[in-house]
Amino acid sequence: MTITLTTDGPAEDRMPEMKQGLVGVATPRPDGPLKVTGRAVYAAEDLPEDCAFGVLVRAPAPGTITLANADELAAFDGVLSVLQDPAMIRRTAQGGAGKAPRQGPGTADFAGQAIALIVAESFEAARHAARTARVIVTGDPGLIDPAAANPEGEPKAQGDLDSAMREAEHTVDVTYRTPSMASAAMEPHAAVAWWQGENVTVRSSLQMLKDNRAELADCLGIPQDRVRLLAPFVGGGFGSKLGIAPEAVAAALAARRLGRPVCVVQERRQVFELVNRRSESHQRIRLAADAGGRLLGLGHEALVSNLPGEDHIEPVTQASRFAYAAPHRVVGERVARVSLPTAGSVRAPGEAIGVTAFECAMDELASATGIDPITLRLRNIPDRHPQNGKPFSSHRLEQALTEGAERFGWAGRNPAPRQRREGEWWIGTGVAAAFRVNTLTEAEARITLTSEGALVETDMTDIGTGTYAILTQIAGEALGLPVDLVTVRLGDTDLPPGSGSGGSFGAATTGNAVWLAALDLRQQLASRLGCEEGDLSLQDGEARVANMRRPLVALLNEGSLTGHGHIRGGEALKQVRQATYGAHFAEVAVSDVTGEVRVRRMLGSFAAGRILNPLTARSQCHGGMTWGIGMALTEGMVLDRRDGHVVNRDLAEYHVPVNADVPPLTVHFVDERDPWAGPLMVKGIGELAICGAGAAVLNAIHHACGVRVREWPATPDRVLVGLA
Repeated sequence: MTITLTTDGPAEDRMPEMKQGLVGVATPRPDGPLKVTGRAVYAAEDLPEDCAFGVLVRAPAPGTITLANADELAAFDGVLSVLQDPAMIRRTAQGGAGKAPRQGPGTADFAGQAIALIVAESFEAARHAARTARVIVTGDPGLIDPAAANPEGEPKAQGDLDSAMREAEHTVDVTYRTPSMASAAMEPHAAVAWWQGENVTVRSSLQMLKDNRAELADCLGIPQDRVRLLAPFVGGGFGSKLGIAPEAVAAALAARRLGRPVCVVQERRQVFELVNRRSESHQRIRLAADAGGRLLGLGHEALVSNLPGEDHIEPVTQASRFAYAAPHRVVGERVARVSLPTAGSVRAPGEAIGVTAFECAMDELASATGIDPITLRLRNIPDRHPQNGKPFSSHRLEQALTEGAERFGWAGRNPAPRQRREGEWWIGTGVAAAFRVNTLTEAEARITLTSEGALVETDMTDIGTGTYAILTQIAGEALGLPVDLVTVRLGDTDLPPGSGSGGSFGAATTGNAVWLAALDLRQQLASRLGCEEGDLSLQDGEARVANMRRPLVALLNEGSLTGHGHIRGGEALKQVRQATYGAHFAEVAVSDVTGEVRVRRMLGSFAAGRILNPLTARSQCHGGMTWGIGMALTEGMVLDRRDGHVVNRDLAEYHVPVNADVPPLTVHFVDERDPWAGPLMVKGIGELAICGAGAAVLNAIHHACGVRVREWPATPDRVLVGLA
């Protein structure tokens, strides 16, 4: 049987009834030993016998393209094929089930776009031929500069913000500019494909297998049931691997043509142009407040960009719609259509840059009103959704701010900037709130209980987030088994379809599916014992009812039991506003000589429902906070305004924070149980930890030295301009 749950209302918390004591405990990752010993097989490893190698040929600029020397390339030593199939991918997909990427031969929409594939006996031969390719580009490249475009869309107004700005005691009207950003995952995009008759198997670096299966089938023109995807280990994604990408489609097409396996790996420089970027943004933020700092008006308008025809618009103002109360509002995005690499989801799309800018503006309002930045935020927490009146399913911003402030040592801070100096270094502290929408999608899972333990199966992926660990804990907790008797299989579309890893919904959605599968098994075990499931206690491999104890193995009758769980989103999201909340605190030092900024310490305080595993959750928060440091101080794609190519397309020039840039990071979890988030009461946390992290650093820069940097990153040259 299958237990199916549709989230139409608040759920019952069954966790306190369980006896194994696994959930909520810091538990090492079961996949850890495989990874540190090199036994975990990633997409481009352990290749099939007789595997050929493909290298993508790319357009030097947007326009009409011709591969002028295709016949010459085909004659190179070792070259097997020059693939210019009309189905060749043109743009990366965004993870919509059944929606293949845009495609069409003969044109390149942006510099660096894949236009052909060279397949050879060796990688070196394929690379040599690809680098010898002569691609001729003609025609109009289209617009490159978003500022020159006529943007689409119109922010939505509520009340009269202009009047509120005129009549308010205090106002802020500022514009922040953020650059395009890259996911820069550790594992580059890679795929190896092979056919068996009319069926194709592709091992690739992907996040959303059930959607990717539909996309690839659409590209290849075959039914979904003839496509199998494998992604048991993924070396980071951050949104860049949500949709099917050029290497996977090209590998499958080439393998079908040649009748042998083909491996295609994007080199690092290709990743920076072929993979979705986060859109740059121009954000105008207006705040109107009374003498006590209560917001009367709120405006957040953003200009972003994408290719013509792309649906994705960076949802910059997503959190601004519900973060703070204000009767007069103008909120929304406009999108400029340009010939730049595809803009798509990068970790915490929308809030990552939107919350960061808005929280910097809130700090500017705190300075204008003379009110402590934490007090200002506390005074403007809404009772209900400010735009539509929905109740919040749970709201822990106040606790995140106050508990975080106590642990950071905020009390007694001198609010005036440029008050503390150590040699050439100005020292300051900053705070920012964190907001991130929370959702629950659809997922299925299967658990098979045998004499050897429990086997959990779902096509859910682990992109470095700890999925193997938390699903082990959930199943073990519900079935009364220690972790060494639970095995988790992931990343195979032959398994029940999970949620995939994206939007911070994986732990809650697929975790709840595993929980339901375990409840299905509990009901079957209770039936064999002749009792109600609620009277059954499972611990240490034993079933206990009243004074009776029996080993689980004895209830299997020398066979096995299988439980299925299926969860799907229902009416809950229509009834309440679900979100996660947090607060970031940072201390920085700013050199009065060079303008260099050093982050000395950071603390994050987060409310994200039940924490399944403090070890992996803390790791996610560390990653998000580190990303915030990069956003504030180092990261930014440079795009040539002549043809749109990415100038800094490697990790030597695209500066992500390294160990020396990251101080000790402290994470505090605020206790929260949100019954609207499903029976586990779990919410997403990895993306929440990014939102506002950079703002705490930028606000600390101002407190340290009095400089407001409104175009990011806050590199030394931009800080020095303010110091001068």
